[in-house]
Amino acid sequence: MNKKGILLVNLGSPKSTKVEDVKEYLDEFLMDEKVIDYRWFFRSLLVRGIILRTRPAKSAEAYKTVWTDEGSPLIVITEHIQKKLQKLVDIPVEIGMRYAEPSIKTGIQKLVDQGVTEIVLFPLYPQYAMSTTETVVDKAEEVRKAFFPNVRINYVQPFYDRDIYINCLAESIKEKLPEHFDALQFSYHGVPERHIYKTDPTKTCNLNDCCQRENNPSHQFCYRHQCFKTTELVLEKLGLSREKAIISFQSRLGKDKWMEPYTDETLMSLGKKGIKNLAIVCPAFVSDCLETLEEISVEGKEQFLHGGGESFHYIPCLNDEDRWIDVVKTLCEEKLEEFYLV
Repeated sequence: MNKKGILLVNLGSPKSTKVEDVKEYLDEFLMDEKVIDYRWFFRSLLVRGIILRTRPAKSAEAYKTVWTDEGSPLIVITEHIQKKLQKLVDIPVEIGMRYAEPSIKTGIQKLVDQGVTEIVLFPLYPQYAMSTTETVVDKAEEVRKAFFPNVRINYVQPFYDRDIYINCLAESIKEKLPEHFDALQFSYHGVPERHIYKTDPTKTCNLNDCCQRENNPSHQFCYRHQCFKTTELVLEKLGLSREKAIISFQSRLGKDKWMEPYTDETLMSLGKKGIKNLAIVCPAFVSDCLETLEEISVEGKEQFLHGGGESFHYIPCLNDEDRWIDVVKTLCEEKLEEFYLV
């Protein structure tokens, strides 16, 4: 019998808040052709010639506001998930990060050192995107072919519309919603519009009505559709009308056209529209990180209040909630079963 194991993969984080460590992390992250999809020369010119000259110092200051005694929130939370999951399954569970350490190679090596030959790899992203799920799978395959050719890997697919995930997310949100709120904002991580076109196998995407078409083959690769679908299903579980919800996209970089509406601009405009009490959630993330704890919970709050809002309530990610660990376990077990069917 081949020994099986689980590898949980998240985005990654600098190893410290030192500027040089943040710069090293950003270089690996932004030089990924799935993140900034320019040709290498132009990507290097942008990242190493412009962005890395100023951004690391600013990002280091931001990381300092969310860093814990244990380290990076994203890494720490992923470790908590791993430890809780390990108590529920009888096979090895390790973690890997797409960028920085512990790397995907490090995670696979730890499993192989325990005799594992078949791995369920779980990219911890609910929705599919070129810069998240796709780059994780590509990197894992690159590492497997180069260093572990005898290892088989089965990948957990995006779970944006799975009942077990939607129920888990809706229950978590419901418990944390304030008693009084005018709107619930769903802020998803943004991507450049061209990424949506690039991942569309049918090449028919118009970033308009195609997201609502039934049985559209593009949907399994369309980040925009999947964000809308997650929102729709969660609202249904919460019993909230679409009029009570706001969808926006955060964390844009550069001057290219990114998915709209933008979260920062939306937050600054809500007060003038009569929305004084806001709850906000970030369902593109399962673990709180810089983009939720600083960009939304701190900067977003300031933007909303400056725009005339009065009450801002950030709803944390699923993090290491027991119900989320149960979802992770179920999704992994489904992929473990497929090994037995081959």
